[in-house]
Amino acid sequence: MKFGIIRERKNPPDKRVVLSPLACQKVLKSHKKAVLIVEPSPIRAYSDDMYKNLGVTVADEMADCDVLLGVKEVPIDALIPNKKYFFFSHTIKKQPYNRDLLQAVLDKNIELYDHEVITNKLEQRVVAFGRYAGIVGAYNGFRAYGLKFGLFNLPKANDLADQEALIAELKKLRLPGIKVLLTGRGRVGNGAREMLDGMGMRRVTISEYLEETFNEPVYCQIDAGEYNKRKDGVRGTKADFFANPAEYKSNFFRFAKLTDFYIAGHFYGQGSPYLFTREDAKHPDFKIRVVADVSCDIDGPVATTIRPSTIAEPIYGYDAVSESETDFKHKEAIAVMAVDNLPCELPRDASEGFGEAFIKNVIPAFFNEDKDGVLQRARMTQNGKLTERFAYLQDYVDGKE
Repeated sequence: MKFGIIRERKNPPDKRVVLSPLACQKVLKSHKKAVLIVEPSPIRAYSDDMYKNLGVTVADEMADCDVLLGVKEVPIDALIPNKKYFFFSHTIKKQPYNRDLLQAVLDKNIELYDHEVITNKLEQRVVAFGRYAGIVGAYNGFRAYGLKFGLFNLPKANDLADQEALIAELKKLRLPGIKVLLTGRGRVGNGAREMLDGMGMRRVTISEYLEETFNEPVYCQIDAGEYNKRKDGVRGTKADFFANPAEYKSNFFRFAKLTDFYIAGHFYGQGSPYLFTREDAKHPDFKIRVVADVSCDIDGPVATTIRPSTIAEPIYGYDAVSESETDFKHKEAIAVMAVDNLPCELPRDASEGFGEAFIKNVIPAFFNEDKDGVLQRARMTQNGKLTERFAYLQDYVDGKE
């Protein structure tokens, strides 16, 4: 089986890669029938020489490979017909901007495997960049806080080497006695928590957060069961909430009245209530002044996120009264950090973590007849058609949705 590591061609440039040089070396040692070819790239976080120095072939020979591994969407004109491709296609939610891409995949008889739907038998995702989005998102949030209030000026995350360097910068900060709220206990939320713990910030319980005042900065991590409640007053559970989101309403405002800086690292499902609305943000008791929206659902559960921001310009201001964008340094503005490709700012860390998971959960499936069904579950297209699991996308492909 010949695997090709393709060059990332989407703009803005993405330095991440599915397999780092060390990861490639691991694959070759563990699977004697595996062959790896790395397409030359001037932007990848690892130079071509770093692959060559570990005995990995670097060559323009993607047409000779069976399986092509990438991160972001492959431009239509760069797709090679009749190949197996792995990349984030951003089509499974019927994203209109990528309809043409999925149509081209089908027209070119490409077998597409989307990283987002690579799961285990329990339907849990097994390869993802979420942890790194949380890590960078939390850091960027503190950077936004410092710039908003003129307290400090942290360097940009993508100017630093790794997570350790980010934490070292955060440890230098002298913060006032603010309250930081973090939603989510998945990969994203826990990645953000690594940063809060790494910088030495005190973690408090929900009751302490809601009832006590502190002379030092503190944070509280909450999940869906703590910021939502059943409409009928019956005590809900996290499992019930995910099964019946429409039966719940937000209970977030009790936190918003006490929070200075909010990090949104939760998963938002269809039909779930918004955490806070634009009307909530207008309330005189709404205290949040900095939002790091790592989840970045536009015009969604975090009402202040009215557009994604960019690595180059990561912060904008939200004016609650006019419900529009403004200068984030304005006294009444809420500073919003909503970069939608945060892991790109730590390309090596992100690539190494992703590669470890890919080697563990995906590569073996090519050599054990896919005994755990990993490839079968993630295969979106085959023989020029959508697979049964993704047949729901047919109307989207046909332009009817």
